[in-house]
Amino acid sequence: MFLAGKTALVTGSTSGIGLAYAKALAAEGANVVINGFGDRSAIEAERLGLEKLSGGKVLYSDADLTKVDAIEAMMKQAAYTFGGVDILINNAGMQHVSPVETFPIDKWDLIIALNLTAAFHTVRLAVPFMKSRKWGRIIATASAHSLVASPFKSAYVTAKHGLAGFHKTVALELATSGITANCISPGYVWTPLVEGQIPDTMKARDMTRDQVINDVLLAGQPTKQFVTPEQVAAIALNLCRDDAAQITGSNISIDGGWTAG
Repeated sequence: MFLAGKTALVTGSTSGIGLAYAKALAAEGANVVINGFGDRSAIEAERLGLEKLSGGKVLYSDADLTKVDAIEAMMKQAAYTFGGVDILINNAGMQHVSPVETFPIDKWDLIIALNLTAAFHTVRLAVPFMKSRKWGRIIATASAHSLVASPFKSAYVTAKHGLAGFHKTVALELATSGITANCISPGYVWTPLVEGQIPDTMKARDMTRDQVINDVLLAGQPTKQFVTPEQVAAIALNLCRDDAAQITGSNISIDGGWTAG
């Protein structure tokens, strides 16, 4: 258990990719702070399962990451309990599908706040502790949309491109501090986020559900398979190893060949 004694904070980790990250990290002995929304009894069951898996301590934070004071409270809770965060994974995100001329302003603001600005706040608050330990791992779930665009997803594509640039900058600033900063960019992963955007895409493109899955979601992935949350989590876990100390400022694609062309 190579992460015993270290603490990981994963945003958006009550389901999907984020929960897979939390499970992978806990299995290697890390203390974990999970964050997100959902049924409280189901979340508590996951928390207890993660604690059993880790052998350490697992906290749950319901912080609304669109609010700075909530992010600061979550980070203070982690610092009070564990001293600080050694591994930070910014995974929380949301999507909205709409033509740019009718894209709701409130949805734009929400997506930018959650998918991009929240990462700035968690990183700025995590870095001092990482510097004091001369070790840290900062990881973001960036998406293939950090590298390429798709129609009707202007806010999401903008946020993910920004996330990739932000982590490159952080990587350069922290290059001599023993801290790495990287993005993982999955293609379509079958998660509640992806499933939830199908109805909007059906409406925007006048398609059936099966057409959206086969002709939109998997159209750009040459393997014609969804990426699994566990495959994404395996990359994050490898980035936490000491052998990955020279991987920083990278944007690692796991997209079935989507961005290869």
